[in-house]
Amino acid sequence: MNIHEYQAKDILRKYGVVVLNGKVATTADEAEAAANALGGGLCVVKAQIHAGGRGKAGGVKLAKTPQEAKQHAAAILGKKLVTHQTGPEGKEVLKVFVEQGCDIAKEYYLGMVIDRATSRVTVMASSEGGVEIEEVAERAPEKILRSTIDPAIGFNDFQGRKLAFGLGLPKDSINKAVGFMRALYRAFMDSDASMVEINPLVLTKSGDLVALDAKMGFDDNALFRHADLREMRDVTEENPKEVEASKFDLSYIALDGNIGCMVNGAGLAMATMDIIKFYGAEPANFLDVGGGATTEKVTEAFKIILSDKNVKGVLVNIFGGIMRCDVVATGVVEAAKQVKLSVPLVVRLEGTNVEQGKKILAESGLDITPANDLADAAKKIVTAVKGR
Repeated sequence: MNIHEYQAKDILRKYGVVVLNGKVATTADEAEAAANALGGGLCVVKAQIHAGGRGKAGGVKLAKTPQEAKQHAAAILGKKLVTHQTGPEGKEVLKVFVEQGCDIAKEYYLGMVIDRATSRVTVMASSEGGVEIEEVAERAPEKILRSTIDPAIGFNDFQGRKLAFGLGLPKDSINKAVGFMRALYRAFMDSDASMVEINPLVLTKSGDLVALDAKMGFDDNALFRHADLREMRDVTEENPKEVEASKFDLSYIALDGNIGCMVNGAGLAMATMDIIKFYGAEPANFLDVGGGATTEKVTEAFKIILSDKNVKGVLVNIFGGIMRCDVVATGVVEAAKQVKLSVPLVVRLEGTNVEQGKKILAESGLDITPANDLADAAKKIVTAVKGR
């Protein structure tokens, strides 16, 4: 789960991470009032969407007066920002964050992520702040500093000092940087975050360090521990089909292809998508119904797949262990009848109660193509889709 910049800053402020004062606005008049409440001087109007690259897309504007803040907000609100992270469809801006100005001397990058290779939190820092870290990694990878945190010990001050010196911070700001990183790490761990990114982290002319921007993402599997974080979820920023899938505990991710996939097990789902690509087509989604899916769950999964207008065919690939093939077959038949299936459907079943499952499909009266194995299923659905 991702949250907005203003929400991330509210969290970080509680841990002592230095952030600027700001207010959220959903109308131009509210933005003007926010600018006045912040002192009426220099401020920044920032689009609030779950994507980076807002500045380049025109979503971050400097305002010298409250009236100018109102004008910028009016231009940004309702606009669809297209960045390298939104895709060509962009994201509509429904709120802006009006934040006080800052006397910037230098910009840096600071982030913390879970390194899957080491199963540890890794701190990344760079003197190249204000630009996407991917750009820095490609152009000047030597400028990205890394420090891995031992979970048994936690963040150590010597790690912070090493990173601060590596960034070339002034001597008087070294201890401030260590305290900043220590507070950031506490916020990261306490909230079960999967990523926190401060870009840019700015050094002010007075020598202070401030989080000028903040991005946070959280481990969905840990949200049951954080009722306060769950309330921050903004479903308007998420794919509607993914939101619907989450209501039924389905792991669904929309993709750009035209073959819908329903599979049980993440590994099998990945293999299914790979083999569809191998035979010359593109998957429309990742969808794992899990090992203990009910008929209702399978039915809803099928509906979600077919709600995507790009889907020209569906491949169901089930290897039943805990999951029973007859349950899947019943769900597929029920869903196909409810949505009045009009695209090719190929089903491969194997495992528990497989014969009962195949019998249910065969006697359904629906146009369902059975498959013997995964390769056979992929070839059949790709051929059917390309022949339409």
